[in-house]
Parts: sequence; structure tokens; C-alpha cells
Amino acid sequence: MENSKLRTIKLDGGKIILFLAIVGVTILFTILNPNYLSGTNMVNILVAASLAGLIAIGETYLIIAMQVDLSPGSLVAFSGVLGALLISHGMNFFLVVLVTIAVGALIGIFNAVMINKIDLQPFIATLVSQTIIRGFAYIMCGGKPVAINNTAYIQLGKARFLGLPLSVWIMLVMMLIFGFILSKTRFGRSIYAIGGNKTAARLAGMNPKRIIYLMFIIMGILSAIGGLVFSARMHSGQPAANVNLEFDAITGAVLGGVSFTGGVGDMGGVFLGIVLIQAFNTGLTMVNVPSFWQYVARGALLLLALSSDYIRKRNRERALLDAIKKATANT
Repeated sequence: MENSKLRTIKLDGGKIILFLAIVGVTILFTILNPNYLSGTNMVNILVAASLAGLIAIGETYLIIAMQVDLSPGSLVAFSGVLGALLISHGMNFFLVVLVTIAVGALIGIFNAVMINKIDLQPFIATLVSQTIIRGFAYIMCGGKPVAINNTAYIQLGKARFLGLPLSVWIMLVMMLIFGFILSKTRFGRSIYAIGGNKTAARLAGMNPKRIIYLMFIIMGILSAIGGLVFSARMHSGQPAANVNLEFDAITGAVLGGVSFTGGVGDMGGVFLGIVLIQAFNTGLTMVNVPSFWQYVARGALLLLALSSDYIRKRNRERALLDAIKKATANT
């Protein structure tokens, strides 16, 4: 019981640190540019976070299970182009959404097949699909953006509810749904079990390969939804868009407490991590930091996330070792 309480305090403490970091970033950039704290900019940060947030949901599931997907940025671009092409050829909007999501799911299956059947490492398998998918995005439209004129489609990017764009609500709802699944269902517990010890999970009657299929399908569906919303917001399908989107999502997840060693993480921390990244990125743009230095800053943020993951891992190992020593002493 005491260990459970201590674990909760540590997790809450991590979220408090993230929240304070967001406040600190906000104060810093507001001093440098007073417009940073405007209501419009706050909404813009949430809009920017909405796409990376969708991808971070899928990455969270995968990283907890010691998997990773490097293809979402390409799949988002591909889905936007596919949706724009289908709608431009007169297909019904709702059918466009269903077809695009189905294609995203199929690409997720393709990634899982490479991992489960060909036994490729997730990093290599999804690097392969990243390149292939981006190539098909260019091929489908001849390398040129595809304009979207359909009113229903464009509303997907323009519609607002309670002052927030639909894209933000989609991210929030998805985070709540998948956060609940992760923390309260057997499927979610299976993901943690696979990340903790894949062999032990198999011996306990779980099917790791089936769970990997489901996780990559979820990743594909979320990427397809993100592509549809992004293209609606831009009024076009853009094959060159969202390069390195997955790295923002992974950075946000790791900053939020998801461990690359598997078995650790939750959606609340991921949300705060994604908001922190977008608050930071937006601030760099608003104070006119050159784009080349923004790449350096983002790389430094990723390094910070990985370093914090290493420190958390080391602390968990020490706590476990101390617990074992105490248990041994008591016996």
C-alpha cells in the first residue's frame, strides 16, 4: 500500500514538474514577446499540439511495449493527399474519411507484418515504410499540393466548439479514450506487460504478436485521422508536409514519462509533454529564432527527454534494488 502511494506521488511529481516547465516557458516567451500570452496564440499552440498529440497517443502505446513507429509523419502527408484526391474526384465526404482511415489501418498492418513475420526491428521496419509512404504521397499527386474545395471537408479543419477548433477536441477525446483503455482495460495491461517482460507476458497466456498488430493498426488510424484534419486545415493535401512529426510526438511522450525501456508511462504526462514542446516551438518562432537554430533547439529538447528517461530508469532500478534488499533483510 505504501509503495503504491509512493509511486502515485512520484508520478504526480513528474506532472507537476512538466506543468511548471510549461509555465516557465510561457513566462520566458511572454517577456520576450508580449503577444505570446494572447488568447489567439494559446489556441494556436493547442492546434499545433493537436496533430503531434494524436501521433503521440499511438507512440505511447508502442514505446510502452518497447516498439516505435517512424512512419506517422509520412502517413499523415499521404492520408492528406489521398483524402484530397478522393474528394476532388467526387467521392462522398464520409466515404473519403472511411477509405482513408481503412488505408491507414492497412499500412499499420504492413508495419506489424514486417516486425512479426519478417522479424525486423521496429526502428528499421518503420523507417522502410516511412520512405515508401512518402514516395507514394509524391507519386499520387505528381509532387504538387492537391487543393480541397469541398465545404464539408474544409469544415473538418475550420469548425469550432466552445471556442476551440475541432482538431483540438479530437485530440482531447482520443487522449481520454486511449488513456482509459491503457490504464483500465485488459488490453492496456497487456501493453504494460509486454513492455515489462515479453517472454513472461507470453507465458502468462498473452499473445504479443496480436497486440503488436493492434497497436500498429491504432497508430495507422490515428495518423490517417491526423492527415485528414491537417489537410482540411490547410485546404490542400501536401505531400511534403509533416516531416519529422513523429520525433515531436516521441519527444513529447518521453518528456511525459514514457520510458524507452518499456512498461512505464501514462496519457496525462504525454499530454503535458506535447503541450510543452509546442509551447517551446511556437515561442522560438515568435521571437524570430532562425529556423536552423530551431532544429538545434528541438534536438536539444529530444536529448533532454532521453536524458530524463535515463535518470528515471536509473532511479527505478535503485528503488527496486533497495526493495529487494529490504525484503531479503526482513526474511
